[in-house]
Amino acid sequence: MVGTEETRLVVLRGNSASGKSSVAAGLRERFGRGLALVGQDNLRRIVLRERDRPGAANIGLIDLTARYALDAGYHVVVEGILYADRYGDMLAQLRADHRGPTHGYYLDVPFDETLTRHATKPIADDVNETQLRDWYRPRDLLPDGIETVIGADSALHETTDRIMLDNGLAHLPALDR
Repeated sequence: MVGTEETRLVVLRGNSASGKSSVAAGLRERFGRGLALVGQDNLRRIVLRERDRPGAANIGLIDLTARYALDAGYHVVVEGILYADRYGDMLAQLRADHRGPTHGYYLDVPFDETLTRHATKPIADDVNETQLRDWYRPRDLLPDGIETVIGADSALHETTDRIMLDNGLAHLPALDR
């Protein structure tokens, strides 16, 4: 078992440029100290500098990092593309092992909107439309309907508010760390 009955685990998944990192940053800003961000891109691309492939080391590192933070009393947001076929088993086990409330969200953004949003990102010149199309998986949901699907029509503040309320984070004090 991992975490406590008080710790919250939030999993944010979706395609590139769906808003995952912006929502995660919004949750951190709104909540304050005591909320750990476990970002797939940071651990995979920056820490390990590896490609996203089945069985890659970052899958275990994401799991380990989330578990460590939960055991230390942090609320945790795991965010990334986190393809269901590559990360689903790890996320299912993390969910099963977490003692507190766990909620999953899938940010469902059509490909055309992905292109529009991607154009505003700092990596827009490094990643082209062909690469985005190769990465894009429509509604790559985890099994058993365990994720709340949030569409592209939900504004950033609306999505952040919803997740804060769904998880009770809006009513919990930030930790003094």
